[in-house]
Amino acid sequence: MSTILIIDGDRELARNLMSELARRDLHAAHCLNLSKGLAMLHVGDFQLVLLGEETGDRNTLEYLSTLREVPSRPEIIVLSGNRDPDAAEAAIRSGAWNFMPKPVNMPRLMVLVERALDYHRERPAKSAPVSLRREGIIGNSRMLNSCLDIVAEAAASDVSVLITGETGTGKELFARAIHANSGRAKKTFVVVDCAALPDTLVESMLFGHERGAFTSADNRSIGLVKQADGGTLFLDEVGELPLSAQKVFLRVLEGRSFRPVGGAQEITSNFRLVAATNRDLEAMVRAETFRRDLYYRLRGIRLELSPLRDLLDDMNDLVCHFIRRACHRQGIDNKGSSPDFLDTLLQYDWPGNIRELVNAIDQAVLRAGSEPILYPQHLSRTIRASVARLQVADLPALEERTPPMTDPETFPDLRTYRDRHLAELETWYLKNLMLISKGHIPTACRLSGLSRPRLYALLKERGVDRR
Repeated sequence: MSTILIIDGDRELARNLMSELARRDLHAAHCLNLSKGLAMLHVGDFQLVLLGEETGDRNTLEYLSTLREVPSRPEIIVLSGNRDPDAAEAAIRSGAWNFMPKPVNMPRLMVLVERALDYHRERPAKSAPVSLRREGIIGNSRMLNSCLDIVAEAAASDVSVLITGETGTGKELFARAIHANSGRAKKTFVVVDCAALPDTLVESMLFGHERGAFTSADNRSIGLVKQADGGTLFLDEVGELPLSAQKVFLRVLEGRSFRPVGGAQEITSNFRLVAATNRDLEAMVRAETFRRDLYYRLRGIRLELSPLRDLLDDMNDLVCHFIRRACHRQGIDNKGSSPDFLDTLLQYDWPGNIRELVNAIDQAVLRAGSEPILYPQHLSRTIRASVARLQVADLPALEERTPPMTDPETFPDLRTYRDRHLAELETWYLKNLMLISKGHIPTACRLSGLSRPRLYALLKERGVDRR
């Protein structure tokens, strides 16, 4: 059985690759385009994909995350005629094993192939199932499970963790999960809201102060860093930490020792650091608004949380959980939800992420009162209006889709008319399916009732791109 799939429109390159692989007793299959490749990946057990370019304008790099979602979770080596460094960086950030520009350096590629296959075979042993305390994290999508794998990895060490993601994605929830699954779980979890630290009191709040250290210091204070001794120190919104405090805190990270304000001696604190931010720290480093050396200290293990709009596979679990929680808080019987209630939530963009979803469901349960079922009408007008706008955006007028036929000379026979308009109707349907599902294939399959291979085939046949 083939263990390697080559996706590339260049037949000659594919033949050369298959020949080189065969010399090393490696079996490969080849297809010319992504649609066929995705279908093969869903029915096969490929360990590695050599992803080249199609004969067309489609950017194959946009489909890396989709290729990573197939059941065998293959490694991917990108073979590209694009020598732009940004393309190479984008490929690695999207999960590629490696990026190789064309023309291919065949000996180098064969080395990468063997290393990627070795890694793929060893990966199941490295990622043996771990029983995690989720601390309220809901969902079982592949994307969420990938984040939980990183939580397990982080919990097994004392390496600093940097959690990034948009506002409302649950960064503190994941930080608490790391702490709860670590060897420090029985010690304290101390939260430092960096955005709320007054500039004049940063050092006092972090490191504490002695009595009389300044005018209002009537008593000795133990700072937050010492309170986290033996446990976890969570720096929330670390991008808001003032530059003056960044320099001082860097020294604390290097030696785990500090001097309280007004103190004569240094004290130590054996804490584990987890930091979180919704800002682009790399851009801040370039702009010199965040210290480069501190950034590298923070970035031990990187956990990037996806926005809710990319976690639609988990939406049903999230909605059921938050409905139960809202009903319990309000002291009422649990409510159900109609299919169109969930569909409306799936179509909304969720700029506020999980936090906005929780608020929307709390309001819906409150509006429903004694009604046992939640309907879209129980959601806010803002959400419903946004979804309504999305549903009709970019749709051509009915007259444009079916123009009147008035010329007897060009009047088609029924079969020709039917075939032409069936193709137009399918194209129109698929475009809107991709629009409403935001190009998320599992959601598109659920809405359309199509299997993945059939959906990919139709998208290719009708020339419809994912959005």
